[in-house]
Amino acid sequence: MGRFFLWAMNSGHSKLTDWGLEQISIDPHGKILDIGCGGGRTVSKLAGITVEGKVYGIDYSETSVASARRNNARFIKMGRVEIRLGSVSELPFPDNTFDLVTAVETHFFWPNLSSDLREVLRILKPGATLVIIAEAYMGAKTMNEKIAEKLVQATGMTLHTIQEHKEVLERSGYSDVRIIEQPDKGWICALGKKV
Repeated sequence: MGRFFLWAMNSGHSKLTDWGLEQISIDPHGKILDIGCGGGRTVSKLAGITVEGKVYGIDYSETSVASARRNNARFIKMGRVEIRLGSVSELPFPDNTFDLVTAVETHFFWPNLSSDLREVLRILKPGATLVIIAEAYMGAKTMNEKIAEKLVQATGMTLHTIQEHKEVLERSGYSDVRIIEQPDKGWICALGKKV
């Protein structure tokens, strides 16, 4: 069941991920982390762009880590991808490590969004970007948002409005915060930089 869910997440979020990644500039020599990498589809996309860099994926699920490693075996063998077991609340990386951090459809589940955002800020290099990509936010007028609202209690996820996304990023120390939305789809892309 877990493997099926990972497959569905990988294929179902592909267009959303592409749209979100179009909102940023990705350095082909960069060092990137994907938080909550799931089955590893976003890691694969990023590895295809950062042909001279390295992409890391992290997930707290052993099933997800195993799947992401299988799906990125070629890149791992080339030394261009590394997948680790871990939590956003305690990232196993030194300060000022990454040029870009991505989080696709995961921030709703982070244990403490404010402190977890500060933990991400710690591992970003000065001038580097965090991009959060999601297909639902509180206040969207879409079917995805209605479904997500019903799942909040059952899954422990937390939905935020556009304004709340902006405020929590700014409170957590990010600068140049931008929120981009696709209202007809209910998609949101939240970006913030480390000074």
